Amino acid sequence: MLAVSALNQSYGGSHTLWDVDLAVPTGSRTCLMGRNGMGKTTLLKCIMGLLPATSGTIEFEGRDLRTRSPEDRAGLGIGYVPQGREIFPQLTVGENLEVGLGLGKGRAKTIPDLVFELFPVLKQMLRRRGGDLSGGQQQQLAIGRALVLQPSLLILDEPTEGIQPNIVHEIGDIILRLNRDAGVTVLLVEQKLPFARRIASEFRILEKGRCVADGPIEALTDTVVRDHLSV
Repeated sequence: MLAVSALNQSYGGSHTLWDVDLAVPTGSRTCLMGRNGMGKTTLLKCIMGLLPATSGTIEFEGRDLRTRSPEDRAGLGIGYVPQGREIFPQLTVGENLEVGLGLGKGRAKTIPDLVFELFPVLKQMLRRRGGDLSGGQQQQLAIGRALVLQPSLLILDEPTEGIQPNIVHEIGDIILRLNRDAGVTVLLVEQKLPFARRIASEFRILEKGRCVADGPIEALTDTVVRDHLSV
């Protein structure tokens, strides 16, 4: 579904991604891992068109993404939940969700029922400002906003960061349900090993901007963790 090949990216004189290859098969739940500062968020932003790549290719369902705007990428069916959520705090929950209307693959005119099915709390809080929600509720709102696009690929950057444990478990259940029941392919960045091992079907590890290990999630052994993820 998503194929990144020989991708390079630089900030000024700093080379951040080095010939990165990343394949996200249709129907998979791929977890991108690595210590802090290894290029994970940079890679996601390049995929979404929020940062320019220096060289290499990014293809989604056979289409070249590098020439397309972030809005065009959303229109092809890619939903993105950024690190830190980045909801609009002064807008209501309803207004935050409506931001994606008309942009996605299905060009939805109303908020899809699935969003409220997965996150009933959002329906109860439609008129509450986004900034008044708890961290967990804001994360649910950010995921719901991405789902308004009716994506076939959902990209999440550290969806459990700063979230209380019961909501972390709930978010995991929702990712699994979206993948299993709605056929949504998932690419996520995640630091929590138990969550990654529960949710992911496969993993990729970045180290200093290079892909150094990958495989089915069962291959994420303690040795691999010690070599590439321990701090």
